[in-house]
Amino acid sequence: MAKRLIGSPSFCYAQHVSFLGGEGSVKSLKYEAKTWLYIIEMTPGPEPDFGRVGGETTVLLSEADLYAT
Repeated sequence: MAKRLIGSPSFCYAQHVSFLGGEGSVKSLKYEAKTWLYIIEMTPGPEPDFGRVGGETTVLLSEADLYAT
């Protein structure tokens, strides 16, 4: 049986990245289903007049969906 090596991730913790629909920073990453998955906390936009209602948005994206900025 051949052993497969896991490649290192392209992005690291706290790195600023962009993707279709926004940008943010890497909060977590893990290797699953033969690809690296990243939890990205989106960069907040300007604060609305009524203030912030809750926490910022986080998204789960694969490595193929991300670009370094």
